[in-house]
Amino acid sequence: MPEIGNVPENALFGKYELGRLLGCGAFAKVYHARNVCTGQSVAIKVINKKKLPNTNLMSNVKREISIMSRLNHPYIVKLFEVLATKTKIYFVMEFVKGGELFSKLAKGRFSEDLSRKCFQQLISAVGYCHSRGVFHRDLKPENLLLDESGNLKVSDFGLSAVTDQIRPDGMLHTLCGTPAYVAPEILAKKGYDGAKVDVWSCGIILYVLNAGCLPFNDPNLMVMYKKIYKGEYHCPKWMSSDLKRFLSRLLDTNPETRITIHEILEDPWFRKGGYKEPKFDEEHGKDESLPHVSSLNAFDLISFSSGLDLSGLFEDSFDPSTDCEHFVSSESPEKLVEMVEEVAKGERLLRVKRKKKWGVELEEENGSFGIAVVVYRLTRELVVVEAKRTCGDAQRYNDIWNNKIKPALLR
Repeated sequence: MPEIGNVPENALFGKYELGRLLGCGAFAKVYHARNVCTGQSVAIKVINKKKLPNTNLMSNVKREISIMSRLNHPYIVKLFEVLATKTKIYFVMEFVKGGELFSKLAKGRFSEDLSRKCFQQLISAVGYCHSRGVFHRDLKPENLLLDESGNLKVSDFGLSAVTDQIRPDGMLHTLCGTPAYVAPEILAKKGYDGAKVDVWSCGIILYVLNAGCLPFNDPNLMVMYKKIYKGEYHCPKWMSSDLKRFLSRLLDTNPETRITIHEILEDPWFRKGGYKEPKFDEEHGKDESLPHVSSLNAFDLISFSSGLDLSGLFEDSFDPSTDCEHFVSSESPEKLVEMVEEVAKGERLLRVKRKKKWGVELEEENGSFGIAVVVYRLTRELVVVEAKRTCGDAQRYNDIWNNKIKPALLR
């Protein structure tokens, strides 16, 4: 690979040089890549939008972006940024050198102490997710990576759910997951608690770590499902009695009595040898050089750009269904806000009110019409201006925004 600072002609977005293929799925490929500016190794997940057969899968992609953007934990794979073209989406992620936990297990089962270490890290990550309203729903060794120090990293949030997907009955209802790791209440199709489902999967993973095989397995899928539903499994003779007891609480077929994350953290087997939660900075993507500017990250951009095509941001975009418009400017946020206020004050019927740090609300004195204008930092050189009609007449919006404010901002 070329030296740092020398940008190859074929570098992705002029920033990343793609390397070897790390993995391949039905709709995505994962490559090792290098940031040509810093030399940092990254993994880039490339999703071909044309190969996504339905809108549900595109929703999964959007959800994965949204979820990973809010997670920053030492045992969760970090998502650095999202890039996109008209045909492809690129997840630029932390490169985890050790590969899949599944590959390590193929070489032989783990000792009880090593199983405990991995399980502790898994629970730390899963508990963190749950505290932020995120449920993974597809935990399995194939979705767990190991770094060069042997520390675990949870990946692949494509099937994750968030609290706003919970129905009025307080349950999730989407059937998902990998058959051998699926919880019995999902098979019952009566709705389920996302946190309890993840705990069940963690129990399966712990069993696999120390036993070297699945607790519920059969060539006939229906037979396997019956075993899961009844909780029929056997522990190998080398398992300690404490681990067997602990597994029985994790693999409790009744979600109401199944052990919780809080109870796991207090369990004697789990705490053997001492356990401390990792200390880390929970701030994610904070740019200390821009302390006073509302930060707009790549995950927000996705929602601003039709069809996940970020190139559309560099042209005017307007959504008539919401009277919401975005465009990119190279002016400073301070200057833009001042310009909005200046134009608004010339319209004597408008009341001007600051909103957040870099936002302005404009309203008619009688409250019959309003516009909200917010400026977000995109890069050091660029910002995104968002304008939205908040109330009142569409014709008045067009007159004030398109004929007076916007032209002033685009000069």
